[in-house]
Amino acid sequence: MLQSPVGWRKSSRSSQETNCVEVGRVVGGAAVRDTKDRSGGLLTTDHTQWRCFVLAIKTGRFDR
Repeated sequence: MLQSPVGWRKSSRSSQETNCVEVGRVVGGAAVRDTKDRSGGLLTTDHTQWRCFVLAIKTGRFDR
């Protein structure tokens, strides 16, 4: 059974915008959900996947 994520938070760069995602902690990884549709489901990753995703963001891999 999936553990309920705890500690949901959104980026401080989002300010008052609603077009963002929230990240919560789960055992061994992270969960992500849409701020505007919190009951619409979530995506979970393990620790390694999350670390690689964050590194890709920080190094500009997803920049247009």
